[in-house]
Amino acid sequence: MGWMADETGLDKGPANHVALTPLSHLARAAAIWPDREALVYGTVRRSYSDYQARVSRLASALAARGVTPGDVVAPLLPNVPAQVEAGFGVPACGAVLNTINTRLDLETVQYILGHGGAKVLLVDSALIELAEEAAAVQKTPPLIIEVPDPVAGIEATGRHLTYEDLVAEGDPAFRWIMPEDEWESLALNYTSGTTGRPKGVVYHHRGAYLITFGTVVSWRMVLHPRLLTVVPLFHCNGWCHFWMMPLVGGTVVCLREVTAKGIFDAIADEGVTHFGGAPIVLNTLANAGDDERRPLPHVVEVYTAGAPPPAATLAKAEALGLNVTHCYGLTETYGHVVENVWQDKWDGSAPDERAALKARQGVAYPMMEGVGVFDADGSPVPLDGETQGEVGMRGNAVMKGYYRNPEATAEAFEGGWFRSGDIAVVHPDGYLQIKDRAKDIIISGGENVSSVEVEGVLMHHPAVDLCAVVAQPDEKWGEVPCAFVETRGEVTEEELIAFARERLAGFKTPKRVVFGELPKTSTGKIQKFELRNRAKDGA
Repeated sequence: MGWMADETGLDKGPANHVALTPLSHLARAAAIWPDREALVYGTVRRSYSDYQARVSRLASALAARGVTPGDVVAPLLPNVPAQVEAGFGVPACGAVLNTINTRLDLETVQYILGHGGAKVLLVDSALIELAEEAAAVQKTPPLIIEVPDPVAGIEATGRHLTYEDLVAEGDPAFRWIMPEDEWESLALNYTSGTTGRPKGVVYHHRGAYLITFGTVVSWRMVLHPRLLTVVPLFHCNGWCHFWMMPLVGGTVVCLREVTAKGIFDAIADEGVTHFGGAPIVLNTLANAGDDERRPLPHVVEVYTAGAPPPAATLAKAEALGLNVTHCYGLTETYGHVVENVWQDKWDGSAPDERAALKARQGVAYPMMEGVGVFDADGSPVPLDGETQGEVGMRGNAVMKGYYRNPEATAEAFEGGWFRSGDIAVVHPDGYLQIKDRAKDIIISGGENVSSVEVEGVLMHHPAVDLCAVVAQPDEKWGEVPCAFVETRGEVTEEELIAFARERLAGFKTPKRVVFGELPKTSTGKIQKFELRNRAKDGA
């Protein structure tokens, strides 16, 4: 289909077919805007020329130390310039970028290093002991490169080669190793699954390249935006935003700690025009004290994803000068692939109606072939705003699959769509709205928390006979874990929370424990929907 009668000589070649990769964006930007500001962090100011040279040095130095195409390099870093530079420098030597969540517990970091097989670990000096412990148990421990942060007053320990010394080893004229096939792996991102063992989501160059174009369109961008890194760069590679900025000659402004003052200062002092973040960020800004606020010199475009922001929060955010766009996606889809496209006819809506419209997740991004909601038989649900089904996605920003897990990949792609595990309805205008999470994931402050993982930890306590963990609404974090527990011995709420805190990352630790018999079906299955209702009532 689609072929003419005689296609002789109409073949792909180097003149008419080049593998798509976000690396092209930085190479182009450095040629066009060599002196324009590309990367900012406190007193650190890098032009596009500087940015490209440092990326080249990093790629060269990694290659000289034995990193070959297909090897994994893992940054364990907050939102600092080294994290941004690694986003280009690691793939520029043909390697795969594996950003690791800085908030994870030791056991999970150990698992990710072992499963992903990182050859080099770039580590913030504040996290060096975690990295050393995690690396020590590996069969082939990764080379640790320490990244101090003078801007934040965090000095190197002196136990490892530093990032700046590594970069100094490299050649600024190093020729980047570009992908021969755009299906080659670009990044490996571990998602918090429902089993406690995270799955490794593999991105290809093509998807990252195309989502950068889609985001420029959907976020209504023009040349030279200034992006604040509020979204952690270990979350879907910062929703792929830093790969996008060279495309439009933009500036990445790094923010190590997400605080209201830090965001207000960046907008006022650095001219920030765009940032993304979980609804908790909007709450933080809306509830900031007078000593933290600064007048905003212009309207700032904000992407928010996760639990829909409450109407009151949206109203406060807009009053500050933030234009909020609600979007939705998963680690498996490079971040956001569904957007709430605002319609002109909604402009005059009453505040509550406006908030309800903005709370919907919306429609497919430009680079997606389709986003639908399907019933148990795989048929699309009617557009009535009531019939629920599972969200399915298809398009250029869907992962290659789960690393070293073909069974999970096949299950996720059954029927020719990526099955999200999220339950939604579709309104008559085609906008979808998430209603529940089929896999019981709790989204706390933008972090995914596996209820199964938390339950597994609590069940190790000798006094716990049975437990179930569900999301409890929280004004600050959106949702927090709430544990319902049946006991066989004496234990207090404080003791159980402390027990969990010793074994889990802070955001995964239950904030409330309720004792008593758990509601069950006739077959003994715990009725989590009933527990969710109880958690809401007790919030």
